Amino acid sequence: MSFSNQIPIMEIKNRAQDLWQENKIFFARLKKKKPKKLDKTVHELHDEVFQEIDCLDCANCCKSISPTLYDKDIERLSKNLKIKPSQFLEEYLYLDDEGDYVFKQTPCPFLLPDNYCQVYESRPKACREYPHTDRSRFYQLLNLTLKNSLICPAVFELIERLKQRKEQF
Repeated sequence: MSFSNQIPIMEIKNRAQDLWQENKIFFARLKKKKPKKLDKTVHELHDEVFQEIDCLDCANCCKSISPTLYDKDIERLSKNLKIKPSQFLEEYLYLDDEGDYVFKQTPCPFLLPDNYCQVYESRPKACREYPHTDRSRFYQLLNLTLKNSLICPAVFELIERLKQRKEQF
């Protein structure tokens, strides 16, 4: 049984909101320290948490946020869908306030009812990298990780486990 089947997704989201301030303070301390073992610890926790949590049980990222799409993403998705990039832009994307291309709708137009991705092999780079908890220089992603803890139960759980290991830093 995966972790997300044990604890309802909404409960995790509520806990993330309840612990927001505590996690913000914890991350502020990490940012100041820039612990040498942070990446190693976070990568271990990433692997551990994603062995327990199945993204297909949740897909909250696909249901609630849109990735930024770059030219290469648009080309790859257009090719996969066998349409011209201009048609893909017109049908699926708009420019947000920051001048980035994002999907016009949430949930993602390619999210299937069973939480699988219709364009998984061609998905945008931002989707491939989400939730960014396996990247190097994790301390640079602390603000993004904190935001993602409200969306992704795996990120929230990773943060909770990281706080348990804070003596290591």
